[in-house]
Amino acid sequence: MSRAARLLHLVQILRRHRRPVTGAVLAAELGISLRTLYRDIAALQDQGATIEGEAGLGYVLQAGFMLPPLMFSQEEIEALVLGSRWVAKRGDGALAAAARDGLAKILAVLPPDLRSAAEHAPLLVGPGPEISVGDTELGAIRTAIRAQYRLIIQYQDGKGQPSERTIWPFVLAYFENVRVIAAWCELRQDFRHFRTDRITALTVTETRYPRRRGALLAEWRATLDIPPQ
Repeated sequence: MSRAARLLHLVQILRRHRRPVTGAVLAAELGISLRTLYRDIAALQDQGATIEGEAGLGYVLQAGFMLPPLMFSQEEIEALVLGSRWVAKRGDGALAAAARDGLAKILAVLPPDLRSAAEHAPLLVGPGPEISVGDTELGAIRTAIRAQYRLIIQYQDGKGQPSERTIWPFVLAYFENVRVIAAWCELRQDFRHFRTDRITALTVTETRYPRRRGALLAEWRATLDIPPQ
């Protein structure tokens, strides 16, 4: 592994850890000596990385640092391209445009050989289902989730029975054929899942729900035995 690749890998490892990680752990994952690790930490700090900590205590990388030049492996490039293409075809208008714009930004800063590989990536996304009426409101749903706003929805269940619900949305899951909101339902006083194609109308209240989204997400995952991602 070249030194440039090793420094990039070190940055990626530090980004995975929100708490200080010891030099011994970092050196073992990189397959280098502690002395080499300390030199690499110093080199990153010289390039502007805010790495806090010291030998024997552990290190943590503060947010905001990008190691130039931007480098990806072939597999990473293909994963980024495939993911962006999937969102561009399966997302609503705003999210699809964001996927195309984000990929264009990545391509613009790649070295010529990697840019060519990304532009000609052999992974394609096949045709999918037509966007349903409910899915046209996905942008509003994402806004409500980010802002932790209550949603009032007019909903039809699988038997066609209508109801009005006030929900606290915290997850929007994209499946191949449907989109599903995970939310706390004030009517049922429990977690419920709502297919977006069964929502006939919705209102973003701009009233924040009383619990943190992260806490709701953790509690919901526990009920389903879903590990943190």
